[in-house]
Amino acid sequence: MDSSRRYSVPPELQDLLLEFTVACLINQPADLVDYAVEYFSRLRDSPDRQSFVHKGNEYTNGGEESEESDDDLPIEPPVRGQRRKSVYSEAYNPEEDDDANVKNPIYPKSDEQRQRLQNALKDIFLFKHLDPQQLQEVVDAFFEKKVQAGEVVIRQGDDGDNFYVIDDGEYSIHVRESETCHKTKKVGTYNNAGFFGELALMYNQPRAATIVAETNGILWGMGRNTFKRLVAQSAYKKRSLHEGLLTRVPMLSALEAYERMNLADALVAKTYHTNDTIIKQGDAADGMYFIEDGTVMVTVETPNGQKEINRLSTGGYFGELALLTHKPRAANVIAVSDVKLAFLEVSAFERLLGPCKNIMKRNAKAYESQMAAVLGESNPNELR
Repeated sequence: MDSSRRYSVPPELQDLLLEFTVACLINQPADLVDYAVEYFSRLRDSPDRQSFVHKGNEYTNGGEESEESDDDLPIEPPVRGQRRKSVYSEAYNPEEDDDANVKNPIYPKSDEQRQRLQNALKDIFLFKHLDPQQLQEVVDAFFEKKVQAGEVVIRQGDDGDNFYVIDDGEYSIHVRESETCHKTKKVGTYNNAGFFGELALMYNQPRAATIVAETNGILWGMGRNTFKRLVAQSAYKKRSLHEGLLTRVPMLSALEAYERMNLADALVAKTYHTNDTIIKQGDAADGMYFIEDGTVMVTVETPNGQKEINRLSTGGYFGELALLTHKPRAANVIAVSDVKLAFLEVSAFERLLGPCKNIMKRNAKAYESQMAAVLGESNPNELR
C-alpha cells in the first residue's frame, strides 16, 4: 500500500451527514438507528438525490487545493483535554420558543447584493425548503461584515457563532496538521463566492477550519439564534400545519401520532397559479393533495363540456382515492386562485405505513362507512 496516498472526504458525504444531523435535531427520534434506516431509505427512493451536493462547506470548497505550510499563521494553541461539545448540547425546542413579540432583524442591501445572496442560499440545503417569503426574511436578516486582508474570520477549535456567505474577496482555508500541533496547512481557497460556518447554525460545534481573508472583502453573516428563529421555527410550524391537515382526513384518523408526524414530513410543497390544471381526469393517480392556501374547483367531463361539481379551499383535500385504488383520476381539479398545496405521494405513504386500507381497518367499526363515503359505494367489500 502506498503510504503517501491521500484520502479525501467527498463533499457529498459531508452534506449528506449534515442534513441527517439537522433532521435528527428537529425530530429528536427516540430510536436513532430506526430513524436512520427510515431516513436513508426515503432518501434512496427520492428523485431529488442530487440536491445534497452544494458548492461550499465547512471543510473544503471544492476549489483550488494546496498543501502549503502555514508556519506564520497566527493560530492559538489547542486547549488540552477540551472535549467537543455534543451536537445536542444546545437542543432547540421550537414548541417552547414563543417568538411572537420578537422582530426579525433587517439589514439594508442593494438589489444586486440581495440577488447574489439569494443565489448563494439556493445552493445550501438548510434554506432549500423555504418559500419565497421566508427566503426574503432570511436575506433581510444577514448582516454585513467588512474584513481586511490578513484578518482571521473564524478560527479552528473556536465555538461557532455565525454562518457566512461571501459577497466579495478571496479567503484561504487552513487546518491543523494534528489535534495537538500548532502547525497548519492551507487546503483550499474561496474566490469571490462560497459560504462557510454552516455548522454554527445548528449546534455549538467547534470550528473545523480557520478561514483567513487574503484580500479586503465583504461577508454576509447570520447568527445561530436568528437562524433558529427564522428557519427551525418555520420548519416546526410547517410540520404542525401538515399534521393538522392530515387530521382532517377521516380515513387517516387511525394513525398514531408518530405515524402522522412521519407523513407530515413526507408532504411536498407545490404551488399553482390561477387557471392551472392540478389534476386531469383520466390521468394516473400518484397521490393526494392538501390545500394550505387558496381555492380549487373540481369538474368532470360531460358530453357538453366540463361541469363544476365542487369547490375546495384552505384546509380541504382532494385526490385521496389514489391512496386506496390507484385507479385513474375521476375528475379535474383546477386552481381558482393562486394556491399552495401539500402533496402526499402514494409511494411515500405506502413505504412509511403500508397500504391505506390496512390503516383504515384498525378502526373496524368505521371502516365500511368510510369506504362507502370515499368511494360512493354502499358495499366496498371488494376492496377488503
